[in-house]
Amino acid sequence: MPYAMHGFAQQSVAEMEVIVIKYDVVALGELLIDFTENGISGQGNPFYEANPGGAPCNVLAMLNKAGRKTAFIGKVGRDIFGSRLKAVLDEVGINTSNLVMDESTRTTLAFVETLPGGDRDFSFYRNPGADMMLKEEELQEDILRNTEIFHFGTLSMTHEGVRKATKKAVSLAKENGALISFDPNLRPPLWASLEDAKEQAAYGFSQCHILKISDNEIRWFTGEEDFDSGIRKLRESYHIPLILLSMGRDGSRAYYQDLRVEAAPFLQEGTIETTGAGDTFGACCLHHVLKYGLDHLDHEKLSEMLTFANAAASIITTRKGALRVMPNVAEVEAFIAGTSK
Repeated sequence: MPYAMHGFAQQSVAEMEVIVIKYDVVALGELLIDFTENGISGQGNPFYEANPGGAPCNVLAMLNKAGRKTAFIGKVGRDIFGSRLKAVLDEVGINTSNLVMDESTRTTLAFVETLPGGDRDFSFYRNPGADMMLKEEELQEDILRNTEIFHFGTLSMTHEGVRKATKKAVSLAKENGALISFDPNLRPPLWASLEDAKEQAAYGFSQCHILKISDNEIRWFTGEEDFDSGIRKLRESYHIPLILLSMGRDGSRAYYQDLRVEAAPFLQEGTIETTGAGDTFGACCLHHVLKYGLDHLDHEKLSEMLTFANAAASIITTRKGALRVMPNVAEVEAFIAGTSK
């Protein structure tokens, strides 16, 4: 005899309310361990600290500190490092429901050396690494259909399988009204050829509404030493609405419609390393796009965006392990106020 459900009206599955989670930003890409130098042993050997890393999650971590709702799509190994990375994302508030744990491929590792001039040299252990094993069928489509912005880079397009997954994710997000954000994040050692890297970067340029690109990347892709000339080439070829150029110690620029806005950097004596600075900058720009929209930006709003982003990036250069130590909005605003006195 069936149970009587007193006080509840029976509903068909079709009539039941489906709860849809909306995200501000969803990112897809690499999640890995960055081994960064942290001192010298008594025998003269470098100590390396295992920091959670990967550009997409650095971006999401900063956005979470700015009060945004985020989710990550990617793959790590079912190993010690993969479990730790998932725990860190959960800790900082990034949704991990589409973080896949690979049973047979290990989590990607990177060793980062900071050179005397402040540049970095990367050595990757990723042949294969779990992040490059993500498949199309492992994407949770509901996440992609319910985000304001979808963010990606080229490191999820170095190999055919994850490339297909990335392009499917871009297509799904775009079809459902998301703005597409792209950061080439060029890492030459991870490419079979730089021509392949250029081809995949060109795909990203062709799809995005918001491009964050660094000074060395604009030179590499366009062959132009003058940044304005390089940006002009990109705009003529790809018609990207908003281009954000990070120039390290020289600050940053935004190119939007007929506007070219530049903001000075916040240089600090306490800088330790630059890992995550560009990601922090890009995240803060996305935060301001969410705040103001992409269609009605002006000189004042772009200047506010770049100043805030430069300040946050400067703060992160004084801290180790970008993903877990992103500044919140109040910290950034206090830093700006303190430097303007």
